[in-house]
Amino acid sequence: MSGIEDPSIADLETGSAFVAAMGLKLTHVAGDRVEGVIDLGPQHHQPWGIVHGGVYASAIESAASVGATAAVRDRGQIAVGVNNSTDFLRSMTSGRVTVVATPAQQGRTQQLWDVRITDTDGRAVARGTVRLQNVEPRR
Repeated sequence: MSGIEDPSIADLETGSAFVAAMGLKLTHVAGDRVEGVIDLGPQHHQPWGIVHGGVYASAIESAASVGATAAVRDRGQIAVGVNNSTDFLRSMTSGRVTVVATPAQQGRTQQLWDVRITDTDGRAVARGTVRLQNVEPRR
């Protein structure tokens, strides 16, 4: 996995430019839980006027990656996604969603994270699992 650079602590807490562009604002980052919100609107739509599923898949992978990396930073590692399985459960056109990621399993070489995205009424919008590999960053 060459070409992967070590993110700064600030990157874990604020996310990357990609995360910012998608609108995911991380509100809690730890190795056992990541929380954030996205304010959805027309900038997230696919051509038929609803939020593009890629927004949810990206938010799920981003939250899991940040949490998994936070979990292995003390070992000098980062975590990179090797599989993302996202289910789209409820369509939306706008509104705030909450993203919550928690580990299902954290091992020496791999982690599995569960991520849920819910609307302001607590209804499930999307859910996903992300398997991540713990690797040494390129220095």
